[in-house]
Parts: sequence; C-alpha cells; structure tokens
Amino acid sequence: MDPSDMRVTALIPAHNEAAQIGETIASLARQVRPPDRIIVIADNCTDATAGLAMLLGAEVVETRGNRHKKAGALNQILDDLLPTLGGADAILVMDADSALDPGFLHHGVLRLADGRLAAVGGTFTGKRGGGLVGMFQRNEYARYARDVRRLRGKALVLTGTATLFRAITLREVVAARRCGRLPGGDHVYDVRVLTEDNELTLAILHLDLRILCPAECTLTTEVMPTWGELFRQRLRWKRGALENLADYGWTRVTRPYWGRQLLSLIGIVVIVAYLGSLAYSVLFMGGIVLQPLWLAITGVFAVERVVTVRSRGRRQMAIAGLIVVEMIFDVFLQAAQAKAFWEAVFRKERKW
Repeated sequence: MDPSDMRVTALIPAHNEAAQIGETIASLARQVRPPDRIIVIADNCTDATAGLAMLLGAEVVETRGNRHKKAGALNQILDDLLPTLGGADAILVMDADSALDPGFLHHGVLRLADGRLAAVGGTFTGKRGGGLVGMFQRNEYARYARDVRRLRGKALVLTGTATLFRAITLREVVAARRCGRLPGGDHVYDVRVLTEDNELTLAILHLDLRILCPAECTLTTEVMPTWGELFRQRLRWKRGALENLADYGWTRVTRPYWGRQLLSLIGIVVIVAYLGSLAYSVLFMGGIVLQPLWLAITGVFAVERVVTVRSRGRRQMAIAGLIVVEMIFDVFLQAAQAKAFWEAVFRKERKW
C-alpha cells in the first residue's frame, strides 16, 4: 500500500488533563504527516480539558458512565469506530501527557504501509521537572531507548505513551477475544487488568502478528513528580505485568517475559544480599569491607550506569558514576518489584 493512502485517527484518552492537552494536540499538528482526525476522549473530566481540546480543533467525545479508567474510555470509542474502518486505516493511541516528535507518524505510517507490521510503538524521554526523582526517570527512559535501539526496534511492550495500530489488527483482537482465543472480554482493551497496554501487546503477539519500535518514532512524556506517585506507578506496572503473564500462562510468546520476571526475582535476592553484607561489615567489622565478589559486582554496576546514560550528556554520566546515587534508585525499583511479587502471589485486589 502507498503510505499516502493510509488514514490516521488519533485517540487521546484524557482525565482532567487541561494543563497538558494543549501541548499534546500541538505535537500532532506539528507532525510531518499529521493525523486525519484527532479525537480527545474526555473521561469524567471536571476541568477544562474538553473545551480546550475543541478550541484547538480536536473532536471531543465524552465517556458515558465509564468505571474502567483509560481502558474503558478507549473501548467506548473503539466499539463505535472500528466497524467503520478498513485496511487503509491506522489508529494512534497516545497519552494526554505525551508529545510526539515531528517525524513519529511519518515513520510509523511508512512502517505500517507495507503490511508486515501490526503496530508501531515509540521510545520516549521524560519531560522536565520532578527534581531528583524526575532526573532518575529521565535516565531510566534513556536506558530503555538505548536498549530498544540496540535490539533494532524489538520491544517487549507497546506502551500507552504512543502506539500506532493497524485498524484491522484491533479488529482481529476483538474477534479473537469474542471466540475465546484470547482472554479479556469483548473489547479491544481488557478492563480487568492493571496494565492494559502490556496485555494488548501480548494479545497481538499471540495472534502471530509483528510489532516494532523504530528508532525514528520518538516522543516525550510526563515524569512522576514525587517518590510516592512514582512508587505507585511502578508497582502498578510491575504487578500488572505479572498478572498479564498469569492470564496467558506459559506459551511460546510469554517464555521471554517469564524469563525477565525470573531475572527480576534474582535481582531482588542479589540487592538484599549486597545490602546485608554491607550492614554486617559496618556492624561487626567496624566499617565497610567489600569481598572480591561484591567489589566486582559494584564495579560492573557503576560502569553500566555510566555507559547507558551517555545520550544524556557528561553531567548525567558523572552523576551516574556516583554509585550511592544510582543505588538509591535501584533499591527503590527493587522494592516496588518485591511488593508486586507479594501482592500478585497473595492475590490482593487489583486497583489503581
């Protein structure tokens, strides 16, 4: 298919995003290849999100009795929209606090037009702000983007920040859910789960379809401004990923994902042992004494932290070289992972 024949509809689910929606819509207007429609899904908004979106030229659809947050809001519009779309249509789903770089849609459409891919995701950097916790997130996102580039666009998840789907892909997902080939009810998004984007990625891969996150498809997204908000976000992501895997079980698709969960569990054991050895040496040996094994692990960790933020400049590389600074964030993430394992095992109620 000629890329110029494709039609792109952008869907932006938004709950009280008046402070961000202008930047989000402006980023779509600046695209080298702008979308043909921009639809803001105003979900139980009590601020000026809907009015601002209309002033900026977007269509606005308000949800009706939605109790399922982002997934439910998207399902309401997709239930009506998908039957009207065909093989030449693509749907961009993006968060209301994200902003696409100008070439995102151009390169995404080029990738979808040849018919080999079901969806194209993006890699992202963090917006400014958030102080120290914001800096940690921007470095983390830089590391994630680096990993995706090194894997030539192979990514484990199509994130909710921004993903371009072929419309027929989403119709296939709905059909597979309805006939029982996939879990998740009768809609595109499974409203039972904590991480609907991760679950939809697994659904697409279980249909033997291909996904990609090209290096050219980039964007910026909001960072969590406080440690508490970041912990709750990461707990939801990590627990949601575990529960998505439990829903799909052990399959050809999920094996690598289960492998990553095993590595995460090993990481928790290692960090506990490392901190335990430090505490022991301080309490019983009069100071920090690192055994050769732990000294080697510390050195590898320090080098990895520095090298993987090279794209962020020398200042961030220097900060990353301070092992205590990076260790704080790593322990923080491991704590969220440990709590996610605990809640998933003991079946605490899913909510966010």
